[in-house]
Amino acid sequence: MPFGIKIVSQNHVGLKEMLGKYQHEVQSGLQFYIPLIQKIRTVSLAMTPLALPNYSVITKDNADVQVSVTLNYHVTNAPNYMYENTDSVESMAQLVRGHLRDIIGTMDLNQALGSTSEINAKLADAIGDLTNIYGINVDRVNIDELTPSKSIQEAMDKQLTADRERVAAIAKAEGEAQSINLTIKAKNDAIMSTAKAEAQATKLRADAEQYRIEVLQTALNEVTPAYFQHQSIEAFGKLANGPANTIVLNGEQNYQLGQIPAFGKLFSTGEQTNH
Repeated sequence: MPFGIKIVSQNHVGLKEMLGKYQHEVQSGLQFYIPLIQKIRTVSLAMTPLALPNYSVITKDNADVQVSVTLNYHVTNAPNYMYENTDSVESMAQLVRGHLRDIIGTMDLNQALGSTSEINAKLADAIGDLTNIYGINVDRVNIDELTPSKSIQEAMDKQLTADRERVAAIAKAEGEAQSINLTIKAKNDAIMSTAKAEAQATKLRADAEQYRIEVLQTALNEVTPAYFQHQSIEAFGKLANGPANTIVLNGEQNYQLGQIPAFGKLFSTGEQTNH
């Protein structure tokens, strides 16, 4: 009876079937089988990447977001992978989408957009080992993109623009208010400085005047009556040289001036002339 030859490649496993029924696994290398009765299927055990792009998910606050996921998996149970499911990879992809919908469905939009690492961790825990179901283990899962729909993105852009304009308006108003406050403070400081300088100058003038008065008062207190008599003589002399030649004095002043020899002689001469 002729034998068929099957070469199972490195990092693959062979599944030998007898009349369409699975018998056992065969390892990589040269394998023999009976044609028409037996068949060897090969399954790769290498890590395989899988992309799940543009998957629509609804958040807790009813926002539609598009999610793109990539994952890496490898076959851990070749018989389960081959015979327990007609398409284990598609079944795994559907499971990933289902868990992703459940996780993001518990978050609002802002939380979901800022929690991709948390979503990755929860998704990896949910679908890590699928050996018993699909003969597959998911080694790595990552959310590549999580973007809101176009209408939501436009609304977010408008809100962002409005927020920026509001912040700019507030900053401008605060700047103007600060400028006004600085201007008012500068004017007040100038007024206070001027007032202080004027008050100090007034005080200095008052102190000087008070000092002058005190000095004069002290000097007047120390002079003798002869000084005042001398001043009176000078004053009468000036009056005598003026156009007016009449001097009115009361009796006491007349008596006092008469005690001065010069004035006494003057008065005596005047009386003789009058006679």
